[in-house]
Amino acid sequence: MARDRSQYRCAECGAVFAQWAGQCTTCGAWNSLAEQAAAPAVRGGARQSATGWSGERTVVRLREARAGAPARLATGSSELDRVLGGGLVPGSVVLLGGDPGIGKSTLLLQTLARLADTVSVLYASGEESAAQIATRAQRLQLGDADLPLLIDARLEAILDAAADCQVLVVDSIQTLFAESVASAAGSVSQVRECAARLTRMAKTHGISVLIAGHVTKDGALAGPRVLEHIVDTVLYFEGDSTSPYRIVRAFKNRFGSVNELGVFAMTETGLKEVSNPSAIFLTRHPRPVAGSVVMATLEGTRPLLLEVQALVESSPLGTPRRLTLGMDGSRLAMLLAVLHRHAGVALFDQDVYVNLVGGLKVTETATDLPVLLAALSSLRNRPLPADLFSFGELGLAGEVRPVRGGQERLGEAAKLGFKRAVVGKLNAPRKPVPGLQVLALEHLGEIGDVFAQLVD
Repeated sequence: MARDRSQYRCAECGAVFAQWAGQCTTCGAWNSLAEQAAAPAVRGGARQSATGWSGERTVVRLREARAGAPARLATGSSELDRVLGGGLVPGSVVLLGGDPGIGKSTLLLQTLARLADTVSVLYASGEESAAQIATRAQRLQLGDADLPLLIDARLEAILDAAADCQVLVVDSIQTLFAESVASAAGSVSQVRECAARLTRMAKTHGISVLIAGHVTKDGALAGPRVLEHIVDTVLYFEGDSTSPYRIVRAFKNRFGSVNELGVFAMTETGLKEVSNPSAIFLTRHPRPVAGSVVMATLEGTRPLLLEVQALVESSPLGTPRRLTLGMDGSRLAMLLAVLHRHAGVALFDQDVYVNLVGGLKVTETATDLPVLLAALSSLRNRPLPADLFSFGELGLAGEVRPVRGGQERLGEAAKLGFKRAVVGKLNAPRKPVPGLQVLALEHLGEIGDVFAQLVD
């Protein structure tokens, strides 16, 4: 009997090798090669692409192709629709990842139960029994939903059952296995093959597919990186296990923006939408405290207000600590150097801790100005006014740069009752905002005078 040939595929870049090696020579990743059965040779040159969905090769000229906004199917959740770009697109494949127990299955079950009243749907699970799903549905008050369930981990069975539906949920991709692939479920080859065939079915029949994916201990989606390239949309479920709030953020979206986020609250009856996210990220102290400033950030098209806390304390160490939660730590070190050079405030012998309250991670540069205001407030132990907020980017030359969406940030803060703002000069409104005093900075050297004006 002929021995089955084996090959080794890199889990990071998908490169194939004839023998195992400790490092992938294509992408440089270590210990990423996994053994799998070699694909049989296809004679006659008729090999089909793994991600293709049609055997025909049709060349279409760009000027003849039809362009237009794709038709969308509302999920019944305004927060999820916001992240998706307006709803589900027929023929799209959405991958939802997140930590265990974060609420992926809950969100997918709630979404599919709402859609079951208007379109044909199917919930395919390879890791839970029908009794387990029914128990969760009872807790979520969805026990009366007319929702078809398929408890099977075989890819072929799921493809056959989903041929006539419009929306398919697969929970999860790591539990599926294709009978044509000689490896265990969850392996690189199985995940890649199952994702490719689900995508091919979605494109061929116009089915919207929602896939739940496991994550590794590093927070990345488990399986080959090609999985994220195959699908149309990649969503991540974020949240702290000690907090009831959950955030859904898009990291890839072929049909919408990747800057939007949806905010949910986990309750006893499932995930509830949060209509005013700024309220959950703001902490109203009974009295003013030093080292606290409200920042206006912009996530996609949505302005959010959150509290920035800073603690500056004398360091007993030769190298002071710089610790951040919710922002880039290396950027904090840069900001402190700019503060020393252009404002004359030295913190080289102080430990500096910065925390963005609420567990939200902010990557935009509008945090620069409020972080330094909070650090100054903590250093001098002088509380800033409770009705103050700030945003602005700092350059290495000390200039205060403008950030996008300045008018939206000012409007959101004014709507929530804030009376004073510290922003860059180029973000100052041309027309006065009723009830809002704007202090505009052109250079960081002015921050001392502005701070004295605020605390007097």
